[in-house]
Amino acid sequence: MTHTHETGSTAPDAPGAQITPARSRPPAQEQRRWTFSAPSLIPSLLALAAMLLCLYPSISAWIVQYNQSQVIAQYKDSVGRADPSADEQLALAHRYNDALNYGAVLKANTNVPTGDGTSGDESLDYNSILRADDTGLMGRLKVPTADIDLPIYHGTADDTLLRGLGHLEGTSLPVGGQGQRAVVTGHSGLAEARMFTDLDKVSVGDTFTFEVFGEVLTYRVFDKKVVEPEETEALRADPGRDLATLVTCTPLGINTHRILITGERVYPTPQKDLDAAGDVPDIPGFPWWAVGLLGGVSLIGLYVWRSGYPARPKKRANIEQIAQTPVE
Repeated sequence: MTHTHETGSTAPDAPGAQITPARSRPPAQEQRRWTFSAPSLIPSLLALAAMLLCLYPSISAWIVQYNQSQVIAQYKDSVGRADPSADEQLALAHRYNDALNYGAVLKANTNVPTGDGTSGDESLDYNSILRADDTGLMGRLKVPTADIDLPIYHGTADDTLLRGLGHLEGTSLPVGGQGQRAVVTGHSGLAEARMFTDLDKVSVGDTFTFEVFGEVLTYRVFDKKVVEPEETEALRADPGRDLATLVTCTPLGINTHRILITGERVYPTPQKDLDAAGDVPDIPGFPWWAVGLLGGVSLIGLYVWRSGYPARPKKRANIEQIAQTPVE
């Protein structure tokens, strides 16, 4: 009996079987390369300019306060190098005050008082007394309730009042004494500096302190007065009293009126003021404007970076494109 061996062959497809076409792979995604986006430049520059414009007052005021704090921090060293010595300078200041034919007037429609006092001793030169350095630095004024800690310079010229406070020539030098009245002026409402902007926060009963060539003089406020534009106010010494007056313009942004803060010397000088003499100023504080500036610049940089990449095609559109691709 002969046996027949079947050879291997591919079996025909069963009737009704479905043939699944092989899927074609989507083309490899093109690499997205960064290129500078010119259209993003204009809005970025506008945003940067707007941010700097908003932050300018804070930045400028902080820088001015920092520079003033550096002047104050070096004041003690400047006094130590002064020639004549500090003791001689103080003695000359008292002689100047004793010989002063005192007079100062805050005239109508003016913002800065006029000192018309003259010294009867022609050998005493105002600008050379209590002069700690070549800039005319005289001393330091601290007003705790108004967060004021500023250098005092000779005179009330415009450039002087942009650097700090000005002592009014023709009034007593701020070294104290019976029958004396020192007058110190300062700007308020400047966009680039605080100066006397917060002086209106001072109330009767508050104190302010002068530090002058090693002397510490504290005054307690007993009078706070706003002078009308059309009024004239005489700032005269009061026999038997040791007075000091701080002057600036008010209200902020208008500056039509003048505010006068007058204090009388406190005897003895409070120990806390003596202990705090010569301390490094605690202003300006932390530059919070720098945080805002850094955040704003980061956002602008992120926007420019993101704008440099082409937009991703939608995933749904890719799927539809693949489904419509014919199978060969």
